[in-house]
Amino acid sequence: MGTMRSRIQTQILEIAFEESGATYAKPILLLHGWPDSPRGWNELSLRLEAEGLRAIAPYLRGSNPTRFLSADTPRDGSGVALAADVIEFADALGLDRFAVVGHDWGARAAYILAALFPDRVMAIATLALGYQPRGIFRIPSFEQSRRFWYQWFMCTDAGATAVKTDPIGFARLQWQTWSPAGWFDDAEFEKTADSFSSPDWSAITLNAYRSRWLNGEASDSRYDSLRFRLKEVEKLATPTLMIQGMSDYCDAPEESEGLDGFFTNGYRRKTLKDIGHFPHREAPGAVAEAVLDHFQNNWKA
Repeated sequence: MGTMRSRIQTQILEIAFEESGATYAKPILLLHGWPDSPRGWNELSLRLEAEGLRAIAPYLRGSNPTRFLSADTPRDGSGVALAADVIEFADALGLDRFAVVGHDWGARAAYILAALFPDRVMAIATLALGYQPRGIFRIPSFEQSRRFWYQWFMCTDAGATAVKTDPIGFARLQWQTWSPAGWFDDAEFEKTADSFSSPDWSAITLNAYRSRWLNGEASDSRYDSLRFRLKEVEKLATPTLMIQGMSDYCDAPEESEGLDGFFTNGYRRKTLKDIGHFPHREAPGAVAEAVLDHFQNNWKA
């Protein structure tokens, strides 16, 4: 992606990021999902730059080469922690207000940013993940629970050990099963998988999923107040575009249906036929067109 990789320090992280476009242009933060990296935004970033926008894609906590500054920092993989990272990242870059595109984990962070920092976020576009009011995880239907096998697997000690032992193999299995066959090649996966090579990737991955369903997982107390505030927010006032692949075998399309009532200042759900869990990689042109239209219509001065 983009023309330059840079690094910048926040309170607890050295965040690596890719960016393209002029530094004075309107900033769009591109937040990758799991398991992915900023490489997934390559084509979208080119379109954004061509339209005179600045595309900035950080490597989220746990993703190589972003690193924790201290070995003592809890490896908290919660959405609130991700969102707090984004605010500290934006502060370090001197960005007062910005738009956000988020996929999967990045989509969750985008919703949380809209909930907790609405004065900072102009508009959001989310891919593959519907909004979860108050940030609450609920046990899904039997059918969706079957799709979430990987989450239950990680909640076992033997499963956690297997993920630590072969994180790249675990990630590849998700790529192979979350979308219709043939959407990626080995070379692209291998380049992306460099981001999964840090021990912190496994640590953040396991914490993110285990903490949803198990008690006693590590939690960073610095985010306690944000967690409390999130539980109080049900409706979002940030203009929102949600992009749903209709052949998503991880988060089924029906999981993102019927959410319009939770948005008070504009919401649109765009569906893409025969597209799976990675719309920005599988249908970059359609995603770019929808995202540009959304931001052009909703960017506040």
